Amino acid sequence: MKLYTFFRSSASFRVRIALNHKGLKYEHAGVSLPKGEHLEAGYKSVNAQGLVPALEDGGRLLTQSLAIMEYLDEVHPGPKLLPADPIDRAYVRAFSQIIACEIHPLNNLRTRKYISKTYKLDEEGVNTWYRHWIAEGFQMMESFLAQERKHGKYCFRDQITMADCCLVPQVFNAILYKCDLKPYPAVTLNPQNNRTRSDWCAVGEGVTGEP
Repeated sequence: MKLYTFFRSSASFRVRIALNHKGLKYEHAGVSLPKGEHLEAGYKSVNAQGLVPALEDGGRLLTQSLAIMEYLDEVHPGPKLLPADPIDRAYVRAFSQIIACEIHPLNNLRTRKYISKTYKLDEEGVNTWYRHWIAEGFQMMESFLAQERKHGKYCFRDQITMADCCLVPQVFNAILYKCDLKPYPAVTLNPQNNRTRSDWCAVGEGVTGEP
């Protein structure tokens, strides 16, 4: 397998966590987003969307992080990223999509560059935008966990799932942008040992795929 990735891409980070958690070996192919390598003809000949991650496996190219993770779970051995029960799978998918569909599109590099240029925002203005949508999204996750009451050591009881693969990069980014995460204890803390989820999701050296 060959993974086209960028170390600061949270979508790529999700897939690296999934690959490492399942114990799958892959070739790393770096694509720099700040340098615009994802928009160059060479990379677009691989992935016409011009996005990372993209995963080559068995001569086929897979794109979009959630689709890649579900593919890995269906095709490759290792710990399952989705529970067996259909209702529980829907729960994990819903939590994952709060991050991938509600939070990430508003705060990714393309969006931040666009609002900075179009609305002439300085760095602090862009960071204020970022923190606003983190607060909105994290409140959605906090409310969801409280309502469903399925979280435990991880987002789904004691099983690392696709939800954790999505959450860990989002928590890292929120910390990077100095977001206040104290209002979201269910999202950010493991009640068993009071460590942040971004800490305790690393089950053994390198499982998170952290840069």
